[in-house]
Amino acid sequence: MGSRIPSHQLSNGLYVSGRPEQLKERQPSTGSRAIPYTGGDVKKSGELGKMFDIQVSDHQQVPSLLKPHRASSSSQLTSGSFRSGPNSGSGPIPKRGSGSGSGSGPMVALQPTGLITSGQLGLSAGRRSGQLDPSASVISTGKTVYGSSVTTLGYDDVRLGFRVSRKLMWVLLVMVLMGLMVGAFLTVALKKPVIMVAAAAVLVPAMIIILWNCAWKKRGLLAYLRKYPNAELRGAIDGEFVKVTGIVTCGSIPLESSFQKVSRCVYVSTELYEYKGWGGASANAKHRCFSWGCSNSEKYVGDFYISDFQSGLRALVKAGYGAKVAPFVKETTVVDITKQNRELSPNFLSWLADRSLSSDDRVMRLKEGYIKEGSTVSVMGVVRRHDNVVMIVPPTEPMSTGCQWACGLLPTYVEGLVLTCDESQNADVIPV
Repeated sequence: MGSRIPSHQLSNGLYVSGRPEQLKERQPSTGSRAIPYTGGDVKKSGELGKMFDIQVSDHQQVPSLLKPHRASSSSQLTSGSFRSGPNSGSGPIPKRGSGSGSGSGPMVALQPTGLITSGQLGLSAGRRSGQLDPSASVISTGKTVYGSSVTTLGYDDVRLGFRVSRKLMWVLLVMVLMGLMVGAFLTVALKKPVIMVAAAAVLVPAMIIILWNCAWKKRGLLAYLRKYPNAELRGAIDGEFVKVTGIVTCGSIPLESSFQKVSRCVYVSTELYEYKGWGGASANAKHRCFSWGCSNSEKYVGDFYISDFQSGLRALVKAGYGAKVAPFVKETTVVDITKQNRELSPNFLSWLADRSLSSDDRVMRLKEGYIKEGSTVSVMGVVRRHDNVVMIVPPTEPMSTGCQWACGLLPTYVEGLVLTCDESQNADVIPV
């Protein structure tokens, strides 16, 4: 052995091989004062620049980062947050490139609270907690806006009509006018008023029947829907038109009423009505004098589930994605503004402001209706079976009531999926 391995003695008395380590000059202690980053050189910034994959460049400006306080660094790292100060010089953190080889995804900017979370800050600005589908959001004005998966209905989307041809109606009208003219001529020429009396005896009952049908058209339809027998969903065949009554539950997108903020609904409706006297502005194009007209309507319905009372089978009701739906849900008046009562509540003023509606001296009435989860509902539609899934979809042809001779009503038809709820809005619902 031509050479001897060098060794040295430690402070505790032990001998170890190798030369003693040369102590480097220690940086002066800064205590708890934050040291701002200076220079912007990756080679001088230690491992911070490498941690964010910043390329080494002589002229590249690196965003300054805050050096954590020495005294509180352990508590900050444990909570997963960084504290910034006025002298920290903290700036936006550059995102990690796609070729960095890391599987954690792109680096995102710090939140205002200092917490590092997944996703960008702007993605959650218009979200509500608990929303299951991204198609519903709340805009900055406070009004909820739903996506294409929720059907938006107008105030006059429920189309009711008589199953009578328009051509036949025009022919009857022409015949009535000709009969009146001929009767009047014969009465004057022959001076026999009995002819006019006979013509009136025929025409007056016809006019009464027409006016009766126009006034009781909706009530007669609702009476027909209530008497329509319920079908057993388990035995219904594909393509059969049925009426199913049962408990409803929300689909992937629960709805919320606009004014009262009633949550977990399958159907919501909020409508603002204005009264028009002899003069004044009309609420809509069809608004007549001395009547109420709808100036703002918010009606939404989406896909939901119904559990059949007859068989206990659960079916999916396809009411969303722009489907034709005819809801017959009783609305209640939640705000009534008259000429004597002009006190507007702060909630109603905020509701009007969110929709850029005026709050002047008009006579207004706000009505709201909804079907809450757990309510008993009747649905009329066509059964569709796909594998083990049972669905109820809108019929392609309008549903007709037929002639109701006992009530003196002509055949009335309604288009779309019929949705009725006879329960009071304040009634207790079955928890689901």
